Amino acid sequence: MNEPSCCTTSEALTSCPACGARGKTIKLITLKALLLPHALTTLEPAEHYRFCPDAACEVTYFSDHRAYSRADVKVPVYQKDPGDSVPVCYCFAYTRRNLELAAHDESTHEIPRVIQDHIKAGRCGCEVNNPQGSCCLGNVNKALTRLREAKPPPLRAQE
Repeated sequence: MNEPSCCTTSEALTSCPACGARGKTIKLITLKALLLPHALTTLEPAEHYRFCPDAACEVTYFSDHRAYSRADVKVPVYQKDPGDSVPVCYCFAYTRRNLELAAHDESTHEIPRVIQDHIKAGRCGCEVNNPQGSCCLGNVNKALTRLREAKPPPLRAQE
């Protein structure tokens, strides 16, 4: 008789059931830290959960049997909320607005350096602070690159 083993893996749903975007695996600790109480009461610890990165999709987390929307999460989700006050770095509270300001005053390299220093010092907690469940630094660097590329070149004085 073939009994299920704790080490057997089944093919879990990898694409969001609402939008079809490929989801990134999320650790259970992330959901436990960030789901609101009403959603947390329905969490099935044995399920494998994924993060849906699609900005237009309401689903934030999903498994084979369950989906959680943005409304089920304690914090605004950077990938899904375009607001200026939404954190890009959840551990050290750098928002889109902070990054925009840095891009305009030419200090775009300062923020990633500060975050890297905190990471090296062991201070980040992205797995419990960031809805994506992983390091925010990649999001910060991508956002700053986009802002730098979108920024108009400085005006030159007429010679």
